[in-house]
Amino acid sequence: MGGLALALAAFVGTHFLMSHPLRELLVRGMGERAFQGFYSLIALVTLGVAIWIYGRIGDQTPYWVASDAGWILASLLMWFGSILLVGSFVRNPALPGARLEQGMLPHGVFAITRHPMMWGFAIWAIVHLIVVATPKSLLLDGAILVLALAGSVGQDRKKAARMGERFHEWTAQTAFVPFTRGLANPGMVALVGGTLLFLLATWLHPMPAGFWRWIG
Repeated sequence: MGGLALALAAFVGTHFLMSHPLRELLVRGMGERAFQGFYSLIALVTLGVAIWIYGRIGDQTPYWVASDAGWILASLLMWFGSILLVGSFVRNPALPGARLEQGMLPHGVFAITRHPMMWGFAIWAIVHLIVVATPKSLLLDGAILVLALAGSVGQDRKKAARMGERFHEWTAQTAFVPFTRGLANPGMVALVGGTLLFLLATWLHPMPAGFWRWIG
């Protein structure tokens, strides 16, 4: 468990360091494209080590066992998170090469939250906290939850400093927490793609998950 905690601290810590205080220095030294590759490599290595240690720990007694109501809630949340994740790739102003234009209006999942990808990961972590309540799972899922939500806050601060009025205009029309500015249609691509991703991911899951848990 100590090794898992250290690996997860490295995973989360390097994300924050390279996203904020070290980013400009590293980009100047190696270039934007090389930095993105280096950033991705460090993330994959540290997460890979954490997952390897997670598997080596073996079975643990959960702190609680999810009821059918808990599994239903988790399944609905996972479906919603999958919709947000898929929709985050459609005209995302935060993706490399994209731009947040003056007067740009939020659309699709961005009318639900301005951080759909990060909330997709956060909801994934919350779902696993509900149904897999072992000590090692709480560490792994807690780390992902912290990274997703604290990372979103960090993104907002960085963009506000860089973009000024354009970003404040954007945030005035979007929500940080999903649906806190009202209901919105995620769009057909997000809805259909997210549903397919949810069904496939839960079908491939090592234990019966999602709606497959009650089928057959």
